[in-house]
Amino acid sequence: MRHNPLAMLLALVRTIIFQIMFLGGSLILVPLALLLGLLGSGAGLYIGPKLWAGWFRLCSRAITGIRIEIDGEIPLGPQLFALKHESALEAILTLWWFERPAVVMKQELRKIPIWGLASARHGSIFVDRSGSAGMLREMMRQAQAAVAKGRPVVIFPEGTRVQVGETPPLAAGFAGLYKMLKLPVVPIALDSGSVWPKSFIKYPGTVNMKVAAPIPPGLPRDEVERKVHSAINALQAEGRT
Repeated sequence: MRHNPLAMLLALVRTIIFQIMFLGGSLILVPLALLLGLLGSGAGLYIGPKLWAGWFRLCSRAITGIRIEIDGEIPLGPQLFALKHESALEAILTLWWFERPAVVMKQELRKIPIWGLASARHGSIFVDRSGSAGMLREMMRQAQAAVAKGRPVVIFPEGTRVQVGETPPLAAGFAGLYKMLKLPVVPIALDSGSVWPKSFIKYPGTVNMKVAAPIPPGLPRDEVERKVHSAINALQAEGRT
């Protein structure tokens, strides 16, 4: 997406203000999330991450001018949610959109000071993206433990953040989770990459989210992967990125 120089300058100023405000608030909220995670139990474990994600949502909307429109309802309770991943925006907002989610994320994030500890205490599922058999077994073990507590599992089935318009095949691990958990999978399409690119500057605009109908458990691997891949890339197919 091309932006004229004035729009880029305004977006740069807004991005700088956003970074100051969001990171400043994070200096308070992330240690608070860790403290609540260490001292709390039950619902207390999830208050801190929810507050932090809510602060991110407020800052991104009020300062950078990014709005999110959700088409469909996000069901409650244990489900396997499969999301398109174009930016860091949805990675953070999973903690806002879902109730007590166990989010599958890359192992490198666990090394972030304080945040990594808080996220681990919250119950995030950290995986090595090498796709080794041991990694897959550990991911499944943690996912089963989360579902046993009534929590949804959230995964980015393409395996990593992708550029706008890219639709890579699903990565190893999704089909195994689907088969083992025996839960409906809810695909969610979104198109965040245009307003929240990897570059520093973030742009005002609307992120569209499309929540597809749940896909029942028990389908053959080829069929469920085809259905999920099509559903999470629905907005790309419509040319809305």
